[in-house]
Amino acid sequence: MCLAIPGRVLRLLDVGSPSRVAEVDFAGIRKTVNLVYVPDAAVGDYVIVHAGFATARIGEREALEALEYVRQISSLPESASPTSTASA
Repeated sequence: MCLAIPGRVLRLLDVGSPSRVAEVDFAGIRKTVNLVYVPDAAVGDYVIVHAGFATARIGEREALEALEYVRQISSLPESASPTSTASA
């Protein structure tokens, strides 16, 4: 299963490099993200990030909605986790 998380570009780093990188904020957690697949990303943009790479730009509304879903999922009690009912 893959999970991509939206984050907001705070500042661009290594702007002259072919593999541009940026500091991206994920609801308070800041990470360095590679922008090679989203070369037009700018400060203030929201990007979807998977495995350290921004894969797409998205609107603020969509980003905030996705972050709310992540917050809701992270607050689920452990007993709410799905269990396998498949038998061998």
